[in-house]
Amino acid sequence: MRRVKIITADEAAKLVKNGDTLTTSGFVASAIPEALNKAMEKRFLETGEPKDLTYVYCGSQGNKDGRGAEHYAHEGMLKRYIAGHWATVPALAKMALENKFEAYNVSQGALCHLFRDIAAHKPGTFTKVGLGTFIDPRNGGGKVNDITKEDIIELVNIKGQDYLFYPAFPINVAMIRGSIADESGNISFEKEVSPLEGTSVCQAVKNSGGIVIVQVERVVKAGTLDPRLVKVPGIYVDYVVVADPADHQQTLDCDYDPTLSGESRMPDVAPEPLPLSAKKVIGRRGALELEKDVAVNLGVGAPEYVASVANEEGIGDFMTLTVEGGAVGGVPAGGIRFGSAYNADALIDQGYQFDFYDGGGLDQCYLGLAECDAKGNINVSRFGPRIAGCGGFINITQNTPKVFFCGTFTAGGLKVKVEDGKVVIAQEGKQKKFLNAVEQVTFNGDVALENKQDVTYITERCVFHLEKDGMHLTEIAPGIDLQTQILDMMDFTPIIDKDASGNIKLMDAKLFAEGLMGLKEMKA
Repeated sequence: MRRVKIITADEAAKLVKNGDTLTTSGFVASAIPEALNKAMEKRFLETGEPKDLTYVYCGSQGNKDGRGAEHYAHEGMLKRYIAGHWATVPALAKMALENKFEAYNVSQGALCHLFRDIAAHKPGTFTKVGLGTFIDPRNGGGKVNDITKEDIIELVNIKGQDYLFYPAFPINVAMIRGSIADESGNISFEKEVSPLEGTSVCQAVKNSGGIVIVQVERVVKAGTLDPRLVKVPGIYVDYVVVADPADHQQTLDCDYDPTLSGESRMPDVAPEPLPLSAKKVIGRRGALELEKDVAVNLGVGAPEYVASVANEEGIGDFMTLTVEGGAVGGVPAGGIRFGSAYNADALIDQGYQFDFYDGGGLDQCYLGLAECDAKGNINVSRFGPRIAGCGGFINITQNTPKVFFCGTFTAGGLKVKVEDGKVVIAQEGKQKKFLNAVEQVTFNGDVALENKQDVTYITERCVFHLEKDGMHLTEIAPGIDLQTQILDMMDFTPIIDKDASGNIKLMDAKLFAEGLMGLKEMKA
């Protein structure tokens, strides 16, 4: 019987060589192999090795507090950093902007698929996702700083159509985590929030001739694991590390919650009605667009209010929510648990989830609105020295038939009241969101029109719709002055839709009233 080698985290760290290409597991603050990450940092601080690593992973990994991927934020440790999402690793972002290493922000979904293609020894990953955005080589190819010169994404033409091509490259080391290992190295994932890309990563590294190290909670006798729960077979695994419980939290703020991994179910509790606010108005307007039996993806912030309103109104069952990490159904978690879900119907591999997204499987999506321009382009990925990263945003917004961008009209100190059925701007935000040109194109309006997508922009005071001739202002909230509170707060002038009497359509009065809107009855 094959027996896997069980070693300490410090011993595992010593297996990584200078110049290696390394990948680790994690999605925001979930599924982090913290014991391994800490050991890597400890070795580097003590010895100066391993150095000049190429570090690649799909989603953001950390909690802005030095944990997760931020253990690698030391000068000389990294030569190159490639990630889909950056929001939770500000220390790495700061170093990238200081030109301490080469850095790329690219599509999270493409990276998931690239791991599979590396495993299969394919030339790389071909995708249309990202055409016309900042990851298109014609627009920078996802390069983050001045010292990053090499194109890791190529523009190719296949049978008359443009694609982005991510060339495959070998990966030397994988450091991932699972729940339980048996003596043969089979790894179960029953306590994880999702299998994420664990299987694909291990296959990619193994077939690259590299080593796979898995952090687990404990080791059990060979043959005692339920094979249905094993996501990484022992033939992929070289070493197992049994972690201290403090370094093996399910999420970085929680030792273990069985409702996130599907081992138990959280009781259904009627939600407390949210107070009437700008974000609730946005959520209500978004919920008006919900159709029955739709598959939906929700972003964080204002888009989350769509689900809250739907549940409040008794139409939460209209939609099946999905999360990039692999959860289908249930209630997506927020905050640092983003990427997981309570009471999920299914927890599938992240790569499969992005297959579904890329193929247009979603019916509707509600994503954030940070910056928008006259062409309907959206930026959510970079704002001067702050790099949020694109994550799965491009995959989702470029391929979903109905796209809704949700956010307040301005930012930076905006205070809004809803009184007597009207919107009152108590304090205007300092930053305009509707600009002549966005800083970085995370969503391309022209590409959306080519793809015949239906794109709507929802704020607390007005609604826009993207048409071939530009951005149309289609609705205005009662109490809002068109000139001073909309047009004067935009860098461009939208096309204003008016009826025969010269009036702009008012947003539905129900959005601004206390109590329920009656959505369940409206959609019966």
